[in-house]
Amino acid sequence: KQKALSNRGSGVAPCLHFTRPQIRGVKPISTEALFSSKRCLAWFHNYAGPDKVFGPEAMERFCEDIGVEPENIIMLVLAWHLEAANMGYFTKDEWLRGMTILQCDCTDRLRSKLDYLRSELNDPVAFRSIYRYAFDFSRDKNQRSLDMDTAKSMLALLLERRWPLFPIFQQFLEQSKYKGLNKDQWYNVLEFSKTINTDLSNYDEDGAWPVLLDEFVEWQKTRPASS
Repeated sequence: KQKALSNRGSGVAPCLHFTRPQIRGVKPISTEALFSSKRCLAWFHNYAGPDKVFGPEAMERFCEDIGVEPENIIMLVLAWHLEAANMGYFTKDEWLRGMTILQCDCTDRLRSKLDYLRSELNDPVAFRSIYRYAFDFSRDKNQRSLDMDTAKSMLALLLERRWPLFPIFQQFLEQSKYKGLNKDQWYNVLEFSKTINTDLSNYDEDGAWPVLLDEFVEWQKTRPASS
């Protein structure tokens, strides 16, 4: 299994359509030099060459240039801004659209925005949108669900530092019958992590939670206290 934000497959699936909330604007890093679409396109072709997309190998070089590991969550935030459809790939259209919004037309400008990209994870509205985007971004486009290995990797990336029960939930997934997570399950794991107490005391068994989460609560409550 390759790292979470490295390549997945070699094909480029049709573009996905998704909605994300309007986020606060990004100020240019300097008024001395305005954003240049021509410079931005040349920057793209520095990685893509004559192709209209750059893939995993170019992505690794790009990550090295901006000083970010490919599996760093910042790369997911950047992909969200670009509305990239496929993990490990950026198309020319995605690049120009997203980098224009970010006002980045060179490596230095993007490096100067890394703190801003990380700060968006602290915005509840932006984080929910990034989390939801991650489902379609990282799934095999031939499948409606996210395979379990990828789901666990992406959940770790997104929730490990945010949800005290995440290590326990990961244990549950590892021993469960589930081979993957569908979109409803994926969305509800985030809501569960935000609204249910760590002791599960406010969990409503008659609520509209997916069966997956009912089973997690039952599993956790019946575990030995020392587990």
